[in-house]
Amino acid sequence: MKRKNHNNRQVELPNFCHLGVNLRIALTVETAIIAGVVARVPDAPAFWIEFIALSALAQPALLLTLLALCAAGRWLRRLPYRMGVSATLLLGTAIPVLATLWFSPLLAGSQPLPVAGVAAFALLLGTGLLTYFNLRARALSPAITEARLQALQARIRPHFLFNSLNAVLSLVRSDPRRAEHALENMADLFRTLMSDARELTPLEDEVALTRAYLELEQLRLGDRLQVVWHISKMPADALIPPLVIQPLVENAVYHGIEPQPEGGEISLNLYRSADQVHIVVRNPIATDAGHHKGNRIALANIRERLLLHFDLDARLKLEPLGAVYQVHIVLPYTRERTQPAPARPHRR
Repeated sequence: MKRKNHNNRQVELPNFCHLGVNLRIALTVETAIIAGVVARVPDAPAFWIEFIALSALAQPALLLTLLALCAAGRWLRRLPYRMGVSATLLLGTAIPVLATLWFSPLLAGSQPLPVAGVAAFALLLGTGLLTYFNLRARALSPAITEARLQALQARIRPHFLFNSLNAVLSLVRSDPRRAEHALENMADLFRTLMSDARELTPLEDEVALTRAYLELEQLRLGDRLQVVWHISKMPADALIPPLVIQPLVENAVYHGIEPQPEGGEISLNLYRSADQVHIVVRNPIATDAGHHKGNRIALANIRERLLLHFDLDARLKLEPLGAVYQVHIVLPYTRERTQPAPARPHRR
């Protein structure tokens, strides 16, 4: 369960299945072992002997602990925060103790470790790590995280809205019904831009937003813009940061379609593989390399927002594939909201 801190941010236990969390825990444990060995041994040869012996016990214990915390993660995060911390510390202490009892007899010639010392080490280290994750969460929000996310999101606003306004204005007299539909699409875009940037959004909503954007662009480009969707395997309930797909498509239109008189095709492939969501956007590479050069602000924007939301568990890869340019995003499949989403207004 989540607990609010003094900044009204809901603090919760870290997700022990996330790569970034596991790496921080592993590095902290190794650093603590090295520091302990350095304090105990007199010279370098003795250091390596002691370090290898301790690592032979610590690594299996650490792996088992991380696996157990990941398996119990959802249950732990549903508990009241203090109870979750207590249960995490209990689990993080019991497993290293049991691992020491199990593995010590298998390591011939090594001096057995005192169980009380292992328990104290695991408890102190676990307390320190949970305190670190708590302070890290506080430091990132809301003053920093919200401001950074809102600032990043604000960079996107003028880039496509001005073009959309011009396209709608061109239809007001010639095709008022189509102009009305375009204005509804713009209203959806504005609504998303004004939403809380800290919240994750369902993937199906992001797809609907991208479709609305593409309809606006097709007002300008007509048959020059062809779009192919591959979404039969899309996990509609997956939660992603808002405005991730739309800026990619916007880049694809600006850099891949507009520079070419004959236009081209944008391909979007969204699917789930195991516990990961894949978003693949492809567009043709303009033959005129000097035309529409970008500053990659949108891509840096998306990369930073993925990092803020998912730490090291999300990645963004850019690569030219012959005559096609591909952007591939991989992020963890999650259905847990960072905070409750407000009710969305329904269009009449």
